[in-house]
Amino acid sequence: MEQAQLKNIIEAVLLTADQPMEMRKLEAVFEADEEERPSRDNILQALQDLQSDYEGRGIELKEVASGYRMQVVPDNAPWVSRMWEEKPPRYSRALLETLVLIAYRQPITRGEIEEIRGVSVSSHIVKTLTEREWVRVLGHKDVPGRPSMYGTTRDFLDYFNLKSLDDLPSLADITDLDKLHPELALEQEVAADEGADGDSLTNSSETSETSETSETSETSETSETSETSETSETSETSPENEDNEPESPVNEQEIDEVSVSDEDESEEEPVIN
Repeated sequence: MEQAQLKNIIEAVLLTADQPMEMRKLEAVFEADEEERPSRDNILQALQDLQSDYEGRGIELKEVASGYRMQVVPDNAPWVSRMWEEKPPRYSRALLETLVLIAYRQPITRGEIEEIRGVSVSSHIVKTLTEREWVRVLGHKDVPGRPSMYGTTRDFLDYFNLKSLDDLPSLADITDLDKLHPELALEQEVAADEGADGDSLTNSSETSETSETSETSETSETSETSETSETSETSETSPENEDNEPESPVNEQEIDEVSVSDEDESEEEPVIN
């Protein structure tokens, strides 16, 4: 098989593959061609030629831990990501610090991570790293409790375009975790800060409402006290007799009738001689 044809076949295979292709898988593509089966050296040469052809273009041929793959050049990723509505996942600084410690100090236990960071490691962080298949349990440390020892996976290397752990940048070169990878932003911490501000505003609002309620209660109590005082004064000024019974008014009609009766009794009948 001619080298040009071999290069075209490998290019087509890599463009249609949904995962990186390691050398063993590429060789399996030509197993049926007994007479024209290319050697491993010919396949490697075709891969190198493809890498040279794609230099300076929008896509590139990249070798990662799981094999070779065609991918978008990182500089063009922001525009390509606009084709999908879903935003890439974002992670907190605590998660990135935990991931860095596992990558550079593996195998490492959760207790050792907490000792270095000075704070406890959330179970949610370990669960997230495990679900993303970036971290796995390598074994258990031979100490009381037999804690799990964590290490990175091949998927971790693939995600960060690394062929092996030797390709990791030195710790001296990592001056800012925000620049560790362009897709890793610290949105969760920003959201947490906004949540704290929201709690502050909520507390302020609740305090204001409590103050207004207190003022309303005091006004109501003052009004009730005033009404009670007026009622008490009115009760004290009302006339009462010795038996604490109010005096009943005198009926003027009864007075007139008594007066008329007395006058009739005082008149004398005339004497008839």
